[in-house]
Amino acid sequence: MILFDARGHARSASPEGLDEYTPEAFVSDLARIVERAATKRVVVGGVSMGAAIALRYALRYPSSLIGLVLASYPSSGGTSWALAAADAIDNEGLEAAGERYVWGGGRFDAESAKWIRQGFLEHRPHALSATLRQVLAVEPVVDDRAQALRELTVPTLLIAGERDVPALDSTRALHAVLPRARRIVVPGAGHVVNLEKPESFNEALSSFLSEIEGAK
Repeated sequence: MILFDARGHARSASPEGLDEYTPEAFVSDLARIVERAATKRVVVGGVSMGAAIALRYALRYPSSLIGLVLASYPSSGGTSWALAAADAIDNEGLEAAGERYVWGGGRFDAESAKWIRQGFLEHRPHALSATLRQVLAVEPVVDDRAQALRELTVPTLLIAGERDVPALDSTRALHAVLPRARRIVVPGAGHVVNLEKPESFNEALSSFLSEIEGAK
């Protein structure tokens, strides 16, 4: 298994130029990571923005995959939220922006909020703002690439928390067009389903991976 921090996130480099934060740049990074794998065909997955990048990768390099995991897929209608959060980061800083748009307002239990805040504050402000503006804010609606998605035949696991309305909607739309998709809704979970309900998340993921392994 290979885990990595995307550009501008946590321990990875945070380039200064805005043109360094595009969907294409993130997909290229992921492609370089996949090249390091010990096998020619892999399972690629991500949570939230990571899921959006994983799907873009799958559409570009479908023959490299034996499986795809898309958890808490971001809403294609999240442009206003992404831009507002980016403005808050630029004008008020990470702590204030995160409290307003990410972990605050009783969205999560105390333990989940603690980990979300810790991860959020590991980002470089300019990198996170650029990512919100130039990656999340331009996420296309499913209908705009429905034909390409119908041709993506890799087995796909869709996971959403039952309290995460945007992800419920996006995974429902994806489930309708991806020919080999399975959709799991995790009871009691919100957007960070892997942190809020790790046992349920890991169970769904392990079952999916076992089926892929058995089908080889």
